[in-house]
Amino acid sequence: MKKAQQGFTLIELMIVVAIIGILAAIAIPQYQDYTARTQVNRAYSELSQYRTAIEESIQRGQTTIAGADAGYVQSNLTDDVFAADADFTGGTGTLVATLAGNAGAGIQGATITWEREADGTWTCEVAGAGATSWKDSYAPAGCTTT
Repeated sequence: MKKAQQGFTLIELMIVVAIIGILAAIAIPQYQDYTARTQVNRAYSELSQYRTAIEESIQRGQTTIAGADAGYVQSNLTDDVFAADADFTGGTGTLVATLAGNAGAGIQGATITWEREADGTWTCEVAGAGATSWKDSYAPAGCTTT
């Protein structure tokens, strides 16, 4: 009489565990890169939204802009962007956010800077020097990296 198989053999189980281990070894670093990139992009977008309010204030002749006037809301990913009033005397000035708080450990310390020129153009720069495991691929499209 033949007996029906009642389970998996040890080698079959070891093969499954090995496959799961290989997939995890590939997936975890990819997921960490994905979360870092999305956190940088979110901080970039949050900082970018204040440009409209700043432009409006400059058009009205204001050169010192308080966070409340720009609609500032503290992010859980960055330090206090408007810790002091933003100075746009002569139409030039900068907005700087440093990744901190709930940002991933590898990107904390990186800075995102929006700089306004006198002609009204804005440029973005991301500096990852302060971060422990920064990759240039984390920078949003349109931003230069240093």
